[in-house]
Amino acid sequence: MFNEDQLKQIELGIIAGVDVSIYAKPEFHWDQMRQIRDGLEKGLEVSIYANPEFNTNQMWQIKLGLELGLDVSIYAKPEFDWEQMLEIRGGLENGVDVSIYARPEFNWEQMAGIRLRLEKEKNNV
Repeated sequence: MFNEDQLKQIELGIIAGVDVSIYAKPEFHWDQMRQIRDGLEKGLEVSIYANPEFNTNQMWQIKLGLELGLDVSIYAKPEFDWEQMLEIRGGLENGVDVSIYARPEFNWEQMAGIRLRLEKEKNNV
């Protein structure tokens, strides 16, 4: 059974002409549906994040990476929280070797510290 907010996202998808079957599922929160619908409207490969295991913020980080043409497979994993995803995405955007810190055992603050050092080293070369 869908609630009113979920039905609104389905309606908006139908109006936009996207395949709502990808997200018209009760297991998705309305805001997850919105992230998927937005990606569909932008022509993104939403199958990468159209998974109820991802919360809205995780979906948003993956969607942003896709919009930037980044290899999101590095961080599009439920074991990373959205802040960790943000730090990995930031490293990808800035061309540093994220494999050094793209591991769930690092929290986002540790990732940020490593990313900033890597970016500084890259820019000083």
